[in-house]
Amino acid sequence: MQFIDPQNLDLVIKLTIALTLGGVVGLERFFAGKPAGMRTYALVSMGSALFVIIAQLVSEQYHLIGASSFDPLRMASQIIVGVGFLGAGMIVFQKEHVTGLTSASGLWVASAIGVAAGYGLHSLAIIATVLTLLIFTLFWFVEQKIRKIKDGVVESEE
Repeated sequence: MQFIDPQNLDLVIKLTIALTLGGVVGLERFFAGKPAGMRTYALVSMGSALFVIIAQLVSEQYHLIGASSFDPLRMASQIIVGVGFLGAGMIVFQKEHVTGLTSASGLWVASAIGVAAGYGLHSLAIIATVLTLLIFTLFWFVEQKIRKIKDGVVESEE
């Protein structure tokens, strides 16, 4: 068996897309000074893709022997639960202030990006990555403007 046959090349492409897109989201988190950065997001995204690929391959094997009750979508649902647990560990409550919620939700989305890449839905994975980056960057600026207005801080025009 060759390592770089068409099926393995497809697997490498899916995993590479997942880790790259997760890494791009993590890069934004790194620049924002958050503890979970490129490596964390890339690993979660690629790991999600890997679980989906495993489920698909096992499903194909079960189908070949006539077993039709194996559902590869169950793996995706379990990824959601597992990453939710990981994200919960990132959320910290301090007095009346919550931190880590955005990073946890970003990690959850990075997992979904990995699932999309794992299923071969590359366009969807790329679109979700772009939208995630817009949320992390553009919405941050919008929130800052709203906070200034809410706190009564008005920028003077000179």
